[in-house]
Amino acid sequence: MKQLDVVTFGETMVLFNPEQMLPLEYNHKFTKQIGGAESNAVIGLQRLGHQTGWFSKLGDDPFGRYIHKFIRGEGVDTSRCLYTDEAPTGLFFKEKKSPTNMQVYYYRKNSAASLLSADDLDEAYIANAKMLHLTGITPAISESSRQAVFKAIEIAKKHQVKIVFDPNIRYTLWEQDEARDVLSQMAKEADIILPGFDEGEFITGKSTPEEIAECLSPNKDKIVIVKLGAEGAYYQNGTEQGYVIGFPAQVVDPVGAGDGFAAGVISGLLCNEPIAEAVRRGNAVGAIVVGTNGDVEGLPSKEEVERMLKGESDTRDVKR
Repeated sequence: MKQLDVVTFGETMVLFNPEQMLPLEYNHKFTKQIGGAESNAVIGLQRLGHQTGWFSKLGDDPFGRYIHKFIRGEGVDTSRCLYTDEAPTGLFFKEKKSPTNMQVYYYRKNSAASLLSADDLDEAYIANAKMLHLTGITPAISESSRQAVFKAIEIAKKHQVKIVFDPNIRYTLWEQDEARDVLSQMAKEADIILPGFDEGEFITGKSTPEEIAECLSPNKDKIVIVKLGAEGAYYQNGTEQGYVIGFPAQVVDPVGAGDGFAAGVISGLLCNEPIAEAVRRGNAVGAIVVGTNGDVEGLPSKEEVERMLKGESDTRDVKR
């Protein structure tokens, strides 16, 4: 079995993206795409030159097959994906009333991914990765998925696989006290934690990036990177800390920016970059992602990121 840099799992859904900036009830044409925090991150990593794996439980339906083929087509290993005829693949719709006014409507209750369980995990597959990437979405969609997450953590710990945790909180999926408890448990087990500022505030009750990082890593044995949107990010790894400013960006679609940021940071860490440089790489990927309509369509190649990091224009002459 070839070693993978990063393995992840979770729900990916079919996204219906409206072609016009109107209330959803007045939109009649949609583009079919995919979206899922975990698959977004590993597609991003794959495009940056890393070897990744993703798995889930998909509905044995056209949407499930579409998701599987799309992700596999990006070069991500999907060999551990499962199908079920007991539940459908989840869907979601975006509603864009203006560039700054967007809502997402999910149709994921009792979806195929919610049937994922600890028994579906392949220990050898997780053990063979350098990093296990987890989000706070998977434990929220069902009790069996939550058990799968903590079983995966147990496997990663057993085999010295580093755990990357991106809270990616979906507040509508569970009660706040329950969410805070589960996410705090995951943070305690993680080696690298990537909360947004609001997520860090929710989990810890602290009100500054420094306090959030201190609370999430009281022994200073973890890497904590607090995302600050357009302002950039704050990092702390026990021996150093600081702010890394963001890149200017024209926002077309903000969904997926955090997953792109995670891909950039993880890529930098896999390449043994200093932490500040890895965070800067994450900022660059996030800024590129928001300029494209769709969750994964804007995820850049390594070359695109390098040009942004160097301050070069992305306009190039094409020789024929």
